[in-house]
Amino acid sequence: MNTQPLPLDGITVVAVEQAVAAPFATRQLADLGARVIKVERPDGGDFARGYDTAAGGLASHFVWCNRGKESLAVDLKDPRGLAVVRRLVADADVFVQNLAQGAAARLGLDAATLCAAHPRLVAVDVSGYGPDGPYAHKRAYDMLVQCEAGLVSVTGTPEQPVKAGVPAADIAAAMYAFSGILAALVRRGVTGRGGPVEVSMLDSLAEWMGHPLHHGMHGGTAPARTGVAHAVIAPYDAYPTADGGQVLLSVQNDREWRRLAEQVLGRPDLADDPAFSTNAARVAHRERTDTAVAAALAGMTGDGAVAVLEAAGIACARLNTVADVAAHPQLAARDRWREVDTPVGPLRGLLPPITLPGGAEAPMGAVPALGEHTDALLRALGMTGEQAAALREDGVVR
Repeated sequence: MNTQPLPLDGITVVAVEQAVAAPFATRQLADLGARVIKVERPDGGDFARGYDTAAGGLASHFVWCNRGKESLAVDLKDPRGLAVVRRLVADADVFVQNLAQGAAARLGLDAATLCAAHPRLVAVDVSGYGPDGPYAHKRAYDMLVQCEAGLVSVTGTPEQPVKAGVPAADIAAAMYAFSGILAALVRRGVTGRGGPVEVSMLDSLAEWMGHPLHHGMHGGTAPARTGVAHAVIAPYDAYPTADGGQVLLSVQNDREWRRLAEQVLGRPDLADDPAFSTNAARVAHRERTDTAVAAALAGMTGDGAVAVLEAAGIACARLNTVADVAAHPQLAARDRWREVDTPVGPLRGLLPPITLPGGAEAPMGAVPALGEHTDALLRALGMTGEQAAALREDGVVR
């Protein structure tokens, strides 16, 4: 069987990017075969490089978001450095930037300007709050946008709101930028023209707030914070087991409640008890419902509870730690891990979630050192060794 090429083979992306939102979007493109040229500052590069040293001395955010890219370290404030990037953009298919609001426009690297000069280019502006409106120039970081979008208000316990433990606003914007790029490339294949794409973190996360937002707008009240429990379904929560872990279960209808009561709780009387026989009743008597479930699971190990629940046809899961996920048997059985080259040696990385059976596997390219590809890119633009050396001596490139 012939292996199909990666979908984005032959597509070149230039990205003036930092942190997570734009880098995670362009990493998806690299995973699908695109050539991604990452433009970084010579004095330290993408500031996410300095977030931590957890990945063998490298920053975990940077390793996660930047495999498979080429690093060009160039000073965009120097006209010579900006000229280098503009020459790269002239031959690119896609340009992505998430600089501070207004910075790209001052450099002539905003989507509207670039698309006017290069009609086939797909140019993407990723921002915190969008290009206009009263919040356009506010600084936007993930936690701040989680709060502005209301995610924090519906996440946590009744006593304490909490942010999501992953950068949800960044990831949301990244994935809408990714899908927007793919849509624009499809349109270009039909019309021959690219065009601007705008994505904001607030717009993206507000869309993800669909259930609580619509519940609150149309039902009159926002869903209450309920920890890991579900606000309008019971039982749907995590329960301690005898070996110190926690097992989650979810009962979606009254037939499942009957099976849970009879086969797991050992309380067939609860199946027809008016206080428990419907979901509305179980939610109204949530404390009594949870007490009955917790009493049964407290006498079982985690493995035992999962086995009994699955035998009864009840959806369940373990409350895993990060270490548990790194050793997850399902990920191992499906061969989802690969080694990724980095400046400090190979590190484990997950294959991208998009699987294209019959096609080439994601390349899982190396995580670049700062400026690792600068010289090669300058040569490709026709610069002599002397010209490149002069730029290095002046600090324009690294």
